[in-house]
Amino acid sequence: MLRLVLNVIWLVLSGFWLFLGYLAAGIVACLLIVTIPFGIASFRIGVYALWPFGRDVVRRPTAGAASTIGNVLWIILFGWWLVLGHIGTALALAVTIIGLPMAWANLKLIPVSLLPLGSQIVDAGTYVPGSRIAG
Repeated sequence: MLRLVLNVIWLVLSGFWLFLGYLAAGIVACLLIVTIPFGIASFRIGVYALWPFGRDVVRRPTAGAASTIGNVLWIILFGWWLVLGHIGTALALAVTIIGLPMAWANLKLIPVSLLPLGSQIVDAGTYVPGSRIAG
């Protein structure tokens, strides 16, 4: 029940706008054929940003060299400013008591915003063999 309440508050305060931003970025990335993997990653992050409480980010056991190379490009092109945006938003949300869990959710988005390729979103407490928690 608490997860539902936190997700609804998150959706109203931050989640919907983050989702729209990641959705727009994903559409643009998919229009440029070469960057389709980045578009798919943006869609995945956007859905996670829409409803983050009760879910975790884990590394896929099958992630290989291609996802590492893609993550390096992602960090250079997008990742660093996404991290700064999530930190800034978390600081703004942490000003109030009700905003503290929302700030924490924003900080939970940092690992997947920095290294999205080779990551997957799972329900909290779900163990994926061979993976390590990324956030």
